[in-house]
Amino acid sequence: MPDIHIHREHHLGFKEARKVAFSWAEKAEEKFDMECTYEEGDTEDTLYFTRSGVKGTLLVDAQRFEMKAQLGFLFGAFKDRIEAEIGEQLDALLNAPAAGKKAAPKKKAADDAPAKPAAKAPAKAKKA
Repeated sequence: MPDIHIHREHHLGFKEARKVAFSWAEKAEEKFDMECTYEEGDTEDTLYFTRSGVKGTLLVDAQRFEMKAQLGFLFGAFKDRIEAEIGEQLDALLNAPAAGKKAAPKKKAADDAPAKPAAKAPAKAKKA
């Protein structure tokens, strides 16, 4: 089976890295229909993700993210594309303002049009 291995160093600290990993899990559940289980540890967390044809883990600690995934036969043909997209997602989350926190909404001028209603929040990853 083809494997995906993605390694990213960071300087966020464990608490912020945990937030980034949890955010990635929410996106994986929403975008890729993954089933995610997040296990918190004292010095390292493990995110387990799975769906038909894909299973893997994301290890998170104070200095790094380490993702390993096994792809089934059908997904193996798209290994490079899948690996690139996951890497881009992790990079975007790691480089987001305040490590994945949403930016505060800008204040609107009194004559601006009313704001649109907020979108539905994505499903949260399950904590084990």
